[in-house]
Amino acid sequence: MGDLKVRLAKTHTDLNRFTRYLLKDVEALDIMLREGWFETDVIRIGAEQEMCLVDRHCKPAPLNMQLLERLKHPNFVTELAKFNIEANVPPLVFEGKCFSELENSLLNLMDTLRQVTQEHDTQAVLTGILPTIRKFDINLDNLTPVDRYYSLMEAINMLRGNRYEVRIEGLDELNVVVDSALIEACNTSFQVHLQIKPEEFVRKYNVAQAIAAPVLAIATNSPMLFGKRLWAETRIALFRQSIDTRIASEYLRERSPRVTFGNQWLQGSLLDMYKEDIMRFRVIFMADIEEDVMECVRNGQTPRLRALNIHNSTVYRWNRACYGISPNGKPHLRIENRVFPSGPTVVDQVANAAFWIGLMNGFEDAYGDVTKLMEFDDAKSNFLAAARVGLGSKFTWFHGRKIIDMELIRKELIPLAKEGLRKANIDSNDIEKYLGIIEARNETGNTGSRWILNSYAKLIKETTKEEAMAAITAAMIKNQFQNEPVHTWKDANTSDIVEYEPTSLIVEEFMTTDLFTVKKEDLVELSADIINWKKIRYLPVEDDQGRLIGLISSRALLRHFLRKSRYPDNRDTCVEELMVKNPITITPQATIYEAMEIMRTYQLGCLPVVNKDSLVGIITEANFLDITASLLKRLAQKRHKRRENGSLT
Repeated sequence: MGDLKVRLAKTHTDLNRFTRYLLKDVEALDIMLREGWFETDVIRIGAEQEMCLVDRHCKPAPLNMQLLERLKHPNFVTELAKFNIEANVPPLVFEGKCFSELENSLLNLMDTLRQVTQEHDTQAVLTGILPTIRKFDINLDNLTPVDRYYSLMEAINMLRGNRYEVRIEGLDELNVVVDSALIEACNTSFQVHLQIKPEEFVRKYNVAQAIAAPVLAIATNSPMLFGKRLWAETRIALFRQSIDTRIASEYLRERSPRVTFGNQWLQGSLLDMYKEDIMRFRVIFMADIEEDVMECVRNGQTPRLRALNIHNSTVYRWNRACYGISPNGKPHLRIENRVFPSGPTVVDQVANAAFWIGLMNGFEDAYGDVTKLMEFDDAKSNFLAAARVGLGSKFTWFHGRKIIDMELIRKELIPLAKEGLRKANIDSNDIEKYLGIIEARNETGNTGSRWILNSYAKLIKETTKEEAMAAITAAMIKNQFQNEPVHTWKDANTSDIVEYEPTSLIVEEFMTTDLFTVKKEDLVELSADIINWKKIRYLPVEDDQGRLIGLISSRALLRHFLRKSRYPDNRDTCVEELMVKNPITITPQATIYEAMEIMRTYQLGCLPVVNKDSLVGIITEANFLDITASLLKRLAQKRHKRRENGSLT
């Protein structure tokens, strides 16, 4: 979440003042590292759980502030959007039954939240990207009203302007423009923290980088955004693009994104990473710093290093170094693993954490210095492959060896993780339970992403895209409540939806977006052929900028060719001569009721959907037929269920 009591560094005076505090923090950290201030006699683990909030229709519910007010619980905090919330798990000592304790802590927090969400007819969902999220949901009205978040949006706008293009290509392609970086709120993650001894930090950090690819591949849970099938872990691409403050340049200059895997192995000291981030990324936030860190160091008091932590929270490394203070007052260092998505269930998440932490603890005993075994570029390439493809990716592993991730996980990494957990005296039942889940998931290939895609492929043959997304989300909620690992889940189906009311739809959710269009200069014969080939009745006319300027109908073409057959002429007729100019339109944010009312009032067979003058979709009678069919099917299922219940009583 980061420090909430921050503001933008808007003037050079503010920037220089905060930078001075930042440099002093680095100096203080250097002294503490050299003099051995850090806690080394205990290792702790921790986690941050991000969640999505949905209403009874499985759509985003922007209610986090109301829920937090009702909860009044220190472990629950805000997240970027009103439809997100975060729970923080108190640190646990890395020993014995710590993973069972982590699971129980998470389940208890989820149960505490559930008691409050039920009062608001709302539910929390563990998912990397909520299947039912709409572009409409990421408008700034849904930004959580906290100064830090307002400042973050303003800072990114200042650095790159207020036009954000998101381009992600997978099985489908997403190419969308949004007004702010709030699109990042589509992402929810499960962040795992592992305390590291200072003398081991560089080696352990490099291990975290090397194993990021396989631990991500086995844990993917975010394959779709806005109804598009993209990367196996679409969060990786979306987060980088949404928080990217770089601007395009005609020069081939190297510029690092604020969301980064890094550019090379960590060498020398932890300080080198902090220094690089200060050099590469300008200060965004500042705060009034009251602490004199150098005086604290001289007096033997542990400084908070608030300036360093504030700046560090605005650089989003997938493996991030963290400084903190333990309950005994000693400073400590952690690696925060940010690659894991939220979900699919609590037990799946704890299995992911156990796999990663076991590898972190056992790797060096088995392999030694990872930087001598593989090139950094291979580690980075593997990570991107895992994000794109998920389980089934081909990696370049040690000494240039090519290997499929499932084979690597089965033959080398699971045994290594088990040894790493045994080394820490983790309870044998915990080891078998959680790494057994990883083994079964790897064997079946059924990650969260694979389950979502399989369910979608089945559902889209039976119903609309909107209902398919709702059914997947409803099935997620049901399975998460049972806390059964994802490799055991059955595919989602429409009966998973407790309530489905198409009347709650907005135009964006059911409009047709795969459009065929013509230009006003085109021959009417081209329009006629397109209408015939695609078996459609209406064809939008747009200009070179994608703006809607007209609409041509099959009826207008029929009249034209009938007239031409009776009164032949050799003149070419252009689309402009037959099109309806300035047709009636609707916005993506309008409701299904508004669309129906417009079409009924004006006796329209179709309704183009326009956003800021650009054509983005079209609604036809066929869309309403699909929705009606889904609703009738749902009513029939309810009647059948009532008859079954009646026969049992």
